[in-house]
Amino acid sequence: MIWTTPPTLEGLNASNEDTAASHLDLTFTGFGDDYLLAEMPVTSRSVQPMRRLHGGISCFIIETLGSVAGMLSVPKPGKQYIVGTEINASHLRGVSEGDKIFGKVTPVRVGRRVQVWQVDITDKAGRLVCTGRINCQVLGM
Repeated sequence: MIWTTPPTLEGLNASNEDTAASHLDLTFTGFGDDYLLAEMPVTSRSVQPMRRLHGGISCFIIETLGSVAGMLSVPKPGKQYIVGTEINASHLRGVSEGDKIFGKVTPVRVGRRVQVWQVDITDKAGRLVCTGRINCQVLGM
C-alpha cells in the first residue's frame, strides 16, 4: 500500500464538501492499495455549448484525483502537503450531457519531493474519454 494516510470513502468524500468537487458532484467510489476511483455525472454545470463534456472539467478531475492521492501519500502526513505544478490531458472521446464519467488515479512516481499521477477517465461503456498526468511538488508546512 502506498498510502501514508489510509483512505476511507467517508473521508475522501468529506474532503470534497464546499469545493468545486461538490459543486460538480464528483464522488469517490472506491480505492485499492495504489489507486482511487471516482465518478461524476455530466450535467449542465460540466458541459460546453455543444452539450458535451468540457475539456477543462477533465483537467479538473485529473487535478482533483491526483491532488487527493498525493496528499494521502506524502512521506510525512500532517507536516507536508502537495501542490500541482504541471498538468496535461489528451481528450480522446466526447461525452454527452446526461451521461456519467469515471476516473481512476494511479501513481507513476511517488517520491519524497516530486509525485507524478496518471488519471484515466472513461465513459459508462469503459471507453477511454481522457488520459492525463499531474506532477506535484511535496512541500513542508
